[in-house]
Amino acid sequence: MAVDRVPVLKRCRSLDLDPVYLGIDKKSNRESKRANKKLSEYGQQLREKQKAKFIYGVLEKPFRNYYAKASRMSGMVGTNLMVLLECRLDNVLFRMGIGRTRKESRQIVDHKHVLVNGKCVNIPSFQVKAGDVIEIKEKYKSAQRYKDILEVTGGRMVPAWLEVDQENLRGTVKELPTRDEIDVPVNEMLIVELYSK
Repeated sequence: MAVDRVPVLKRCRSLDLDPVYLGIDKKSNRESKRANKKLSEYGQQLREKQKAKFIYGVLEKPFRNYYAKASRMSGMVGTNLMVLLECRLDNVLFRMGIGRTRKESRQIVDHKHVLVNGKCVNIPSFQVKAGDVIEIKEKYKSAQRYKDILEVTGGRMVPAWLEVDQENLRGTVKELPTRDEIDVPVNEMLIVELYSK
């Protein structure tokens, strides 16, 4: 399985991205070597795509599949793409505050700790739908790991499209998010321009 092993802060610097969007509190003191260089139009489009892939932890082939699926859906392709990425199970757990980062949420799903509508799901890219109930299995709810996670994420803002009961480690997807509710600093129009060449 392909895994992205680039140091996170180094990647954030190169993409001009604040690590807060990944759930990381650290700051990098170094300047990017390319900070003052002007990017070409293609360079800007590529950077936006890399930013989206990095934030959601998606590799190139699945990302291209998301784009193909988004272009088949009705409405704006860029908005559809962002909604598809936001509705991944690992991202929803991160948004609910059950994982400190998306990578940790992905690991929780991989280890079969998550139930969706009462069924065990261990696929991080599983697409959640409006009305889905997501919770941690009963036998893991009392684990120290989740107490530690909730200590860190307790103050995190939960988006309006989710309803979360942090005490019982469960949440409900009230509706699919709109583009305004997705607070990711990605200009999806540039990604659409890149793929439509």
